[in-house]
Amino acid sequence: MSDWIHDLPVGWMAVVVFGGSYLGAAAIYSLVMTLAVGERRLAFKGVSPGLLPPLGIIFGLLVAFLAAQVWGDLDRANAAVNREASALRAVVLLSGSFPGEEDRLRGLIRQHIQEAQMDEWPAMARRRATLTMIPAPLAAALQATLTLTAHGEGQVVAQREIVAALQNALDARRQRILVSRSEVNWIKWTGLIIQAICTLTAIAMVHSDNRLTAGLAMGLFSTAVAVCLLLIIAHDRPFTGQLSVQPTVLLQVQPESPVAATGP
Repeated sequence: MSDWIHDLPVGWMAVVVFGGSYLGAAAIYSLVMTLAVGERRLAFKGVSPGLLPPLGIIFGLLVAFLAAQVWGDLDRANAAVNREASALRAVVLLSGSFPGEEDRLRGLIRQHIQEAQMDEWPAMARRRATLTMIPAPLAAALQATLTLTAHGEGQVVAQREIVAALQNALDARRQRILVSRSEVNWIKWTGLIIQAICTLTAIAMVHSDNRLTAGLAMGLFSTAVAVCLLLIIAHDRPFTGQLSVQPTVLLQVQPESPVAATGP
């Protein structure tokens, strides 16, 4: 699916999707009704109404198949961001066990969150983020933690937990970048749209002797098609669009800078 439609606000996205669905249904209606004359009309009426339920069921199965993928990607994206935020929060809290290094560790966590918001999120929205993008602040925080000299059992435990939390944050970041590249591919979109066209065509043929009935039936089904397409498109890319996953939870755990914390 094209990038431009994913960047639209939900309202305009709905206008495009519903408008396209109704225009497609109108084109199919006009074509079938134009052809439904003479022997062709009898041939169209020979299409059994029993064909409509199987076509509708197949369309519903395709929608369920795509929705399962989209909802799964969205859940994984939210889980990865939440896990990263929790891990970073743990680092911020445990950094207090090392008074001499507390500000440094918190500064690196703050820098990582800022870079994630300013650089990584726009890249993920365009599906251009890759694992080659090195999280320098997190790598520096991990190296700094490993070089700390722990005094006492408490600091030994805190150092170990900080290292584990940073590794967890790195893994969660990798997961969100991988999920950001997920989307419904063009073959699946093509299959879904062709199935919708086949069903609308069958409806028009079955009711070719009654234009009003055909129009009402096709209008109802095209509305259902538009609703399904809108739901899938709006959530197709977890980090793109108005309903995308935002770095809100990361910003909530972002430590304050020493200047902001102390005030004027």
